[in-house]
Amino acid sequence: MRGHPLLTYAGLGLALACVSGAHPGSAAAQTMGYGGLGGEDGAGSGATSGNGASGGAQGEKATGGRRVEIRPYIELDQIVSAQLSPGSDVLTYTQAAVGVDAGLQGRRTGLSLSARYARQIGWGDARDSDVLSGVARGYATVTPGLTLEAGGLATQSSFSGGSARYLGGDDRRTVYSVYAGPTLATRAGAVDLQGSYRAGYSRVEQGSAFLPTPDGERVTRSEDSVVQSVELQAGVKPGTVLPVGLAVAGSAYQEDISVLDQRVRDMQARAMVTLPVSRTVQVVGAIGYEDVEISNRDVVYDAEDRPVIGRDGQYVTDKSSRRQLSYDVSGILWDVAVMWRPSRRTSFSAHVGRRYGSTTFGGQLAYSPDDRKTLSVSVYDNLAGFGGQINRALNDLPTDFEAVRDPVTGDLVGCVNSLEGSNCLPGVLGSLRASAFRARGIAASYTMQIGRLSAGIGLGYDRRKYIAAQGTILASADGMVDENTWASLYLSGPLGRNAGWSTNGYVNWITSTDTTFGDVTTYGLAASYYHMITPRLRGTLAVSVDGSSYDLDTVRDYWSLTGLAGLRYNF
Repeated sequence: MRGHPLLTYAGLGLALACVSGAHPGSAAAQTMGYGGLGGEDGAGSGATSGNGASGGAQGEKATGGRRVEIRPYIELDQIVSAQLSPGSDVLTYTQAAVGVDAGLQGRRTGLSLSARYARQIGWGDARDSDVLSGVARGYATVTPGLTLEAGGLATQSSFSGGSARYLGGDDRRTVYSVYAGPTLATRAGAVDLQGSYRAGYSRVEQGSAFLPTPDGERVTRSEDSVVQSVELQAGVKPGTVLPVGLAVAGSAYQEDISVLDQRVRDMQARAMVTLPVSRTVQVVGAIGYEDVEISNRDVVYDAEDRPVIGRDGQYVTDKSSRRQLSYDVSGILWDVAVMWRPSRRTSFSAHVGRRYGSTTFGGQLAYSPDDRKTLSVSVYDNLAGFGGQINRALNDLPTDFEAVRDPVTGDLVGCVNSLEGSNCLPGVLGSLRASAFRARGIAASYTMQIGRLSAGIGLGYDRRKYIAAQGTILASADGMVDENTWASLYLSGPLGRNAGWSTNGYVNWITSTDTTFGDVTTYGLAASYYHMITPRLRGTLAVSVDGSSYDLDTVRDYWSLTGLAGLRYNF
């Protein structure tokens, strides 16, 4: 299918369908801080959901009030994938996989991890491939007040949002991301001191797919992003010195993107006043100064004024060219927020103000009516590149969750299964251009335990307006808007003592002002049944259907049906 020269467009599909754009307060230098840096230290106390498909909690230990759970496994599957439209190809694969699901929850540490490597061996015309997927989030309290946090993500998707890797894999895209950093909270007399630093790295690999350029050349698509952010804050609580609370804060954010040496830089300083209205309500006002810049260099041109493409299939950046500004905003910023916390089960905040040279607003809602249900809603507005959004999403995940995987492909899909905080990763894989962007949107998730059933649903909307310098090859993306409205759900449970089932589904409505690509709607539904043959050996049957519908006459709709029969041994 055709695309913009620096555009990869993907439905959430069988990749991680719920990665949060960025929640207000999640990323240093991107939002106002009201209650401190980084919120809580990540040591959530939410209930842990069971994984009916795991076949038992092998490796689980409980010592001194801690919970340690490690589930390594090996797996052998037979997969048949049938392309229903266009064409009627049927391909067969043998898949060998190794993986581990682990969790650690203690008084000073928390970790959730799901990692899986699969080797897919094709029969006949089917191609061999390697698939690595995983998600992790954890923290460790080194000393009172000093916490180290880290997270990681590896996942895949395709242009169409379907399981195209089983039908040749030309449009497969792989995303890797990691981040780590400390958070410090201490006191100097009556003054609370808080600070955080985060460093992250993300990489997108497009596999064997190629993208056409304006002059007819074809380039591969990959991207590296390095993110650093720091935030410092000092203040006194209401009633300590004055009836109101006072604080000053400063922050800096920088993201360096490999494609044409792009850079997103955001620095701000602010002063804040906190006014207690009642026992459960506070109003916070902030005023300060911001300096925000987005810039990039141009491509190298040959003697015939054509862009030069290197041996790696990428545009060659002209390092000697001047950095061109595409976004330059500096001046006064302000913000007013209302925070409401009537109980430990409910918290709400909303803010409106001026940032990035225009009006901005956002908010968060967290509500847990009991220990078996949780609702999370987030409204966000930020500037970043693709890697920066992923890093923020990882930073917002809880540390006590179980990954929800597609029963056929093994890919991460939907929201993580957790009864803590923000447990969805929405919108971030919905579209991918090489340009930086301003993202605005909303993400909501509801997770529940119904008896022995685990269920969750995520809904969201993500709007990205891309920013690139005029006079460079990126200029054609400047001002383009991609919108992704998405929904994801899962439901699983046991069937007696030795069997169980799971289902998950997704839908994405993706629109773009890029008329070359058009709009696309992607769908997917999967179901599986497992039975424990022995206490450690599990047999699985699974089936999935995926489709993509395009509004361009030049692109035909895509549908596929995939089935799996396999064995897993849990150590």
